[in-house]
Amino acid sequence: MEEKDFVGPINEFLKQCEQSGDSAYSAFRSLLEKLEDPITRAEARIFLSHLQKRFTSKEATEDCLRTYNFRIQDIVIEQYEGYKRRKKLTMMVIPSIFIPEDWSFTFYEGLNRHPDSIFKDKTVAELGCGNGWISIAIAEKWSPLKVFGLDINPRAIKVSWINLYLNALDENGQPIYDGENKTLLDRVEFHESDLLAYCRDRGIQLERIVGCIPQILNPNPDAMSKMITENASEEFLYSLSNYCALQGFVEDQFGLGLIARAVEEGISVIKPMGIMIFNMGGRPGQAVCKRLFERRGFHVNKLWQTKVIQAADTDISALVEIEKNSPHRFEFFMGLAGDQPICARTAWAYGEAGGRISHALSVYSCQLRQPNQVKMIFEFLQNGFQEISSSLDLSFEDDSVADEKIPFLAYLANVLKESSFFPYEPPAGSIRFRNLIAGFMKTYHHTPLTTDNIVIFPSRAVAIENALRLFSPRLAIIDENLTRHLPRQWLTSLNIENAETDQPSADVLTVIEAPRQSDLMIELIKKLKPQVVVTGMAQFEAITSSAFEHLLDTTRAIGSRLFLDISDHFELSSLPSPNGVFKYLAGTSLPSHAAIICGLLKNQVYSDLEVAFVISEEESIFKALSKTVELLEGNTALISQYYYGCILYELLAFQLADRHPSPERGCDKAETVEMIGFSSSAISVLDTAELSIDDKENSLLHMDVDQSFLPIPSPIKAAIFESFARQNMAESETDVAPSLREFIKAAYGFPSDSNTEFIYSDCPQSLFNKLVLCCIHEGGTLCFPSGSNGNYVSAAKFLKANIVDIPTESELGFKLTENALTNVLQTVKKPWVYISGPTINPTGLIYSNEEIESILSSCAKFGARVVLDTSFSGLEFNFEGWDLEDSFRKLNLDLRVCLLGGLSLKMLAGGFTFGFLVMADPCLVDELYSFSGLSKPHSTVKYATKKLLGHREQKAGNLLDAIGKQKQILGNRSKRLKETLEGCGWDVLEPCAGVSMVAKPSAYVSKIIKLDHSYKDASVYEAKIADSNIREAILRATGLCINSSSWTGIPGYCRFTVALTDSEFEKALDCIVKFKDIVF
Repeated sequence: MEEKDFVGPINEFLKQCEQSGDSAYSAFRSLLEKLEDPITRAEARIFLSHLQKRFTSKEATEDCLRTYNFRIQDIVIEQYEGYKRRKKLTMMVIPSIFIPEDWSFTFYEGLNRHPDSIFKDKTVAELGCGNGWISIAIAEKWSPLKVFGLDINPRAIKVSWINLYLNALDENGQPIYDGENKTLLDRVEFHESDLLAYCRDRGIQLERIVGCIPQILNPNPDAMSKMITENASEEFLYSLSNYCALQGFVEDQFGLGLIARAVEEGISVIKPMGIMIFNMGGRPGQAVCKRLFERRGFHVNKLWQTKVIQAADTDISALVEIEKNSPHRFEFFMGLAGDQPICARTAWAYGEAGGRISHALSVYSCQLRQPNQVKMIFEFLQNGFQEISSSLDLSFEDDSVADEKIPFLAYLANVLKESSFFPYEPPAGSIRFRNLIAGFMKTYHHTPLTTDNIVIFPSRAVAIENALRLFSPRLAIIDENLTRHLPRQWLTSLNIENAETDQPSADVLTVIEAPRQSDLMIELIKKLKPQVVVTGMAQFEAITSSAFEHLLDTTRAIGSRLFLDISDHFELSSLPSPNGVFKYLAGTSLPSHAAIICGLLKNQVYSDLEVAFVISEEESIFKALSKTVELLEGNTALISQYYYGCILYELLAFQLADRHPSPERGCDKAETVEMIGFSSSAISVLDTAELSIDDKENSLLHMDVDQSFLPIPSPIKAAIFESFARQNMAESETDVAPSLREFIKAAYGFPSDSNTEFIYSDCPQSLFNKLVLCCIHEGGTLCFPSGSNGNYVSAAKFLKANIVDIPTESELGFKLTENALTNVLQTVKKPWVYISGPTINPTGLIYSNEEIESILSSCAKFGARVVLDTSFSGLEFNFEGWDLEDSFRKLNLDLRVCLLGGLSLKMLAGGFTFGFLVMADPCLVDELYSFSGLSKPHSTVKYATKKLLGHREQKAGNLLDAIGKQKQILGNRSKRLKETLEGCGWDVLEPCAGVSMVAKPSAYVSKIIKLDHSYKDASVYEAKIADSNIREAILRATGLCINSSSWTGIPGYCRFTVALTDSEFEKALDCIVKFKDIVF
């Protein structure tokens, strides 16, 4: 067709366009349909060529936009030629889409700062593509594999497709091929998409993401809530290119919320080595713009910066409002030449008066520093935890800090995402963590250790104190650098000569401080002949093994047990310094009288996050230390083990397994004189106490632990992750006392004031044991009701406390009564009464307000101290709590009652534990602090605890609903377990709260059980069932772990816990039935 043939159709086309912007869009949409049809494509492209020739000058194109509501113009790319040195692109725009101006031109200039290879053969997405010119220019210049031009404005996408055809076909409608025999149609696609939704929903992985999107909040927030369709008004559709809505990000306050959402969406779809490039208006300030990327784990490179005039059609009043309500000041300039920044309010006033205002415009190129880990973190956040993304801070001045923190956050995110609960771990420590320590020792120091050589402790100080309590030596010599956290009484005692005492509860251990230098230490050992030595080594002595061997020989000859601290010389590094102790252990096994202590505190990120381990190759020592940590500490904080385990994993992950065969090790054959054994109290307790059953394969069912394996509520996961994701937490954010004060008042009516002391630990058990030591030092007697926590009773015996049992009766549910308590208190001097409540562990019954008031009244009458243990409370099925405020005031109990508590079971947090102790007696507080070796919770734990208590105080629906739902589950579980037990011949005491209940195996006593194949060790087993062996019989028959009467303290009654996973609870019920079938 000739040019004259297009005159009439063009006139008709222009007549339609002249009617309105909507009519012009409709006309072009019909033209696009012809371009999309291969049959009419060439003719439609020729039509566009003739249409463009109607308006050749700049003035004519502007007049065309005003008159006919469209414009076709050439965008000159000058020296940035494409294939065959094309210097320009032909582009059409309509009023309802973004019209190219300084913003997009500056952005393209920034893209050109990258080397030519950045887009070559890459998959690219452009966000906010507008009329598509940048997407087309990228394809034209750099030959990417594919460019996806994305825009939320449906009209922009239609116009972009028209522009693609305008540039992919020549004026005669023929395809323009590049050097790879491809056209722009092969390389570019345009799609309507809210940011990256199109790519995300289709699983498209990108190598480059570029974006030039709005960065000012709409002054009319309601406008942004409208449905976006191609039939929407021109004004609304055009506003999408200037304004954004609130996105729920902290950056909303700077107008950068849409950019923040784009970046986080980009993390999920960009390939690991991918690059994001964004146009950033400098109005919020360069530091704010840069931090948006850095706190999300990006390395940032500023490609290009200039100034542009603030668009006249953009209302900056929203920024003025932000300044009014915050200390932040935006950054504008007066004209292009101005160099002194002015705030948004001043800029708005200057602009209203006719002045021209400008702002900086920068192009940032960003690349994830540890892409796989950062992707894992954001995958977790986008899985229901978006509200905590504002707390995430992955910006680091030191790369070594980033290399440590980011992998841990990724690991923690994965654990919280994939696991609904924290798994059961033995008291000796996480099996995975101990394996990693053994692997590190084997790989880097050629020392072949196993998990059965390593016991985990909360800290080095706790490990040392527990070891000393296990042996209770008459005299110990300890490195002066390691005595700071030992009990004050040990450091002031001069009882060196007397090995025995007539007072069984007296703590007669004496510690002599010694210098670290080995020759001086050895001289003291030879002269004083201590039973236990705990020492470190000077740096110059640690390089070779001679000083260590000398210590081994000396302590062996004297008959001293040696605990060598290597904390200062143990390096978590891929290039650890030479270490004489490890050189020795590589060739010789550790002698039975020696053990190694190592505190892990030297991490890059969390300065006070500590965990420690003890190495012993003597099986009896390993088992005794494992039981000691269970009795005295409960368990070492699991997340602390996760943290250091993550560092060890990173050091081992790149190594080839078993590349170096284990060296042949000699045995220490030197004769050893008789060594001090475990203390008599330790032997008695460790032999008889019902502690955890060894479960290396995690194949046993545990109805014998006070831990919840129910799904952890989302708010708890969020609080845990947020506590580690934060940086630079203020002291007020980790001050738990105000929140705890409100909590204990609301839950129990427990009074507190400015003189009340709040003491914290990783778990309540270690705090209880400090109270036991205070009782001993005061010359008191611990009074336990029959039916108390078995571990607490065993720990008190281990610590050599005087203990009295308060009888309880089955008719009253084994509850403590005023009469029974009074009868005992009449015979006891300086009594300390232990009360578990409101929920009683182990029975799961509840003390009512009236019952506890009568008990406290009796205690007040005899001046008894009271340890009120609420650790197992908070999961009552139908109970509102105590209100003891009036009782405390009437009975004047403030100084006599210590409130012990914890949050693990209250929040059903599984492995997240926090213990607290509330005391008002200043003398008792001083006494407790003299026993200073507490495993104190890390600041992250206190932050998370404060957060959760805040949720509870504010009655946050998510948390309270989750806890309420799980209380209901526990109540239903208790009923089902009761029915199953009663159906199998047990007498059950039905619980009202908590995670445990007790039952008596009445039908089983004196029955014979015979097993040809024991579950525990595949051996033959035969026994006459009694209180003393019911636990062993059930374990061997079914693999189910319960507590027997020796733990519950109630003759004949066993304990079962019900907070298992759904599948394990069902298996446990099956085990109970199976045991009945075997016996009967």
